[in-house]
Amino acid sequence: MLDEIRQAAARQRRARTLRALTLGSRRLLTGGGEMNGMATAQALIGRLDAADADDLGAFFDVLARELGPDPRRVLQCAQAYAERPQAAEQIALMQAVEPPRQELLRRLNRAPGGTAAILRLRRALLRMLPQRPELQALEADLLHLLTSWFNPGFLQLRRVDWNAPAQLLEKLIQHEAVHAIDGWDDLRRRLQPDRRCFAFFHPQLPDEPLIFVEVALLPEMPAAIAPLIDKASTPLPTDRCRVAAFYSISNCEPGLRGVSLGNFLIKQVAEQLQRELPRIRSYCTLSPIPGFAAWLLAGPDLTALPGLRKPQTQALQAAHERLCASQAGDLARLQHLGAHEALAAEDEAALQQLCAAYLLLVSPTPQGDPVARFHLDNGARLDRINGRGNMSAKGLRQSFGLMVNYLYDLERIEASHARFRQGEVARSRAVASLL
Repeated sequence: MLDEIRQAAARQRRARTLRALTLGSRRLLTGGGEMNGMATAQALIGRLDAADADDLGAFFDVLARELGPDPRRVLQCAQAYAERPQAAEQIALMQAVEPPRQELLRRLNRAPGGTAAILRLRRALLRMLPQRPELQALEADLLHLLTSWFNPGFLQLRRVDWNAPAQLLEKLIQHEAVHAIDGWDDLRRRLQPDRRCFAFFHPQLPDEPLIFVEVALLPEMPAAIAPLIDKASTPLPTDRCRVAAFYSISNCEPGLRGVSLGNFLIKQVAEQLQRELPRIRSYCTLSPIPGFAAWLLAGPDLTALPGLRKPQTQALQAAHERLCASQAGDLARLQHLGAHEALAAEDEAALQQLCAAYLLLVSPTPQGDPVARFHLDNGARLDRINGRGNMSAKGLRQSFGLMVNYLYDLERIEASHARFRQGEVARSRAVASLL
């Protein structure tokens, strides 16, 4: 009996919350006057912040069902435009197709705290989406608006150093997604003069880094990650450095998933470093290959890889057979440090050969490595594959310890990007020779 009373009370509370959210949304859409609209938006933001996941799920249903385009109006305008394809008819069709919920979100975004509230809404929506595919149209609206609002032209690039507020530094530690930061001493080393950290900020979220990149200034292109993140290492004088190596890029805001920021961040940082440190001659990455081990362990059909001549295919099959033989038929052993300590040079070469095939031939496909696709589509060149580049547990699990350098030649970025869009990976002679 008591449980039934509690459940009834919860249903009543949820119904009241949904009514308040729905009424607030309609008032915001129909209300006149800037001041009244601002007050209505702020009240709605407060209610959204207080809503739990079930409340938001019901509210998303209202947005999807009641604030979508009017199908009859869309059809009417489409027919009118088809009969008379003039500006007035096109404008009417565009207005009919746009769902009212987009205008609701725009008005919400104008209020103080509105941008942050919309990001929280999208975080909640993305969590629900796998079980609620009927909300895909609402998600498309949110992504469309956020892509416009978080256009890199509106963002602020700032260098983050040790003098930044502690709250901001804590967020770097919290959101580092590639190479975990082991406390304050580790972070302090990553912010020394021979290191750089840059982040994008939005004017409406001045204390919230959206995405940040870590850079090591070095005399030469790095082959392994351990020396770069060794918190006990001695900083180098920047006048000895000729290479800027991007070794970690991390997104801080899950609500911006799918909004492209990283490519613009890397290019802007390279341009800023070029102005600040003219001695720097090369801009590269030291990148993980998170999909390689899974691909190889799945037993890919090497004969089906595109663009290979018969001798290349035979060489890849021989490399695979050699590597399997070295591990007694169990390539998963390469995900453990002990296997690498006993690996012969020829076996290491076979591993790199198979990795080259994965990066060069699979990357242009949707099944390609996500990090490779990001950098190659960004106009970088696949420059070098490094054995034993990351011998941490994570590095061994994801890529059998391999890492890769992508080179950002600022004068050839557009050409390399165009080649990748046509299915071809820009590569160095050294990488090409592995096939």
